[in-house]
Parts: sequence; C-alpha cells; structure tokens
Amino acid sequence: MATRHIGALPILDGDRLAGIITERDILTSLGAGEDPDAELVSRHLTSDVVYAAPDWSLEEAAAAMVRGGFRHLIVVERGETVGILSVRDVVRCWTDDGAICPVPASAGVG
Repeated sequence: MATRHIGALPILDGDRLAGIITERDILTSLGAGEDPDAELVSRHLTSDVVYAAPDWSLEEAAAAMVRGGFRHLIVVERGETVGILSVRDVVRCWTDDGAICPVPASAGVG
C-alpha cells in the first residue's frame, strides 16, 4: 500500500467483497504491538461496509463518509467493485487548486 500510495484496499473472499482494510487499520494494529508479518488481514478489516453507486453525487458520497466516520467509500456497480472514492478525491474536486467540478453551495466554500 505504501509503495503505491494507496490508503485502502477492498478485500475479496473468492468473488465476494469481504470488506475493506485501511492504512488506519494497519497503524492501529502496529500501535497495539502486533506483528504485521503474523497478523491476518481478516482480523483487521472492516466488514460492515457502506457502498456507493457510480451515479451518486460527490455531495452524497461525502455525506455518507461524514455520517459513517470513514474516509474511503467502495463504489459498486451491478454487484462488482468498480473503485474506491476517498475524502482526498472529494476535497481535490472541491478546492480551487484542483477543481474539476463545481463546488456545491451546500459545501460552504467560498
């Protein structure tokens, strides 16, 4: 994850999405003194995942992340994982530096 600058990974159990593991999950394990070479991903992933559809607006996705207290949202289409949206993706879109879409009035920016 560090080499590729990835903050979260969807975890599959066969063809089924079992959950998501994030850099925070790994740091929590390390902070607890657990051996990263001995720990299993299944002990640290979040299995109660909130999913987004590709047609959600960024505002809907951001609201789901704030309500759920998480920073990564798995995007699923027709039962298949098609991507992960991060808070960084949303912020990049809603800032003047990286704006690729209009900033919603409800975002309180401006």
